[in-house]
Amino acid sequence: MSLVSRLTSLLRSAARSPAVRRGARDLTRAAVRSIEEQRRGGSESGRPERSGASGGPADGEGAQALADRRGSSALSLTYAPRDDDRPDPGEIVWAWVPFEEDISRGKDRPVLVIAEEDAGRGGSDGSGPVLIALMLTSRDRTADGTVSTDAHGSTWVDIGTGDWDSRGRPSEVRADRLLRLAPAAVRREGGRLDRERYDRVAAAVTDVHGW
Repeated sequence: MSLVSRLTSLLRSAARSPAVRRGARDLTRAAVRSIEEQRRGGSESGRPERSGASGGPADGEGAQALADRRGSSALSLTYAPRDDDRPDPGEIVWAWVPFEEDISRGKDRPVLVIAEEDAGRGGSDGSGPVLIALMLTSRDRTADGTVSTDAHGSTWVDIGTGDWDSRGRPSEVRADRLLRLAPAAVRREGGRLDRERYDRVAAAVTDVHGW
């Protein structure tokens, strides 16, 4: 019997094995589950996460990961969205956001830009102008149109729905954590708030930080 014939015979025998068939089914199911999870998306506002979103920064974004804003100096909160393909206060954009406890890790998510300032004003890393932004979530943490603080001390402001969420879900922003983002970390614009909702968020940020 030739080598090819022997290999063919072995493959046929393996294919008839119940254990092999079970293993193949398990692999297929695992692959299907993985695809479904990717389609549902791991982010909280209707967009699937990309590679590196829950681990280290993708595409070299680690160099752009900045520490959160610190200090007691007040922000200049001015509503200024513009059709200029740049992130402006009042606009919701997509960016890689570092985790609060470890800025070397994070996830791709939408944020609301509320201000812009020099990097040295609110931190010791970065240079030039940085964006000050608030993270969004579609998880229901406060009633419609309200502001509330949860058991962990995080303050959430309901901003309703907008074209930044492809599934039309209401969103909320976290007012107590001020993100500092390099403009180059922003990948695209997702939408904008109207003036009334921006002012409500700005008032909550001012109140939380005691400005």
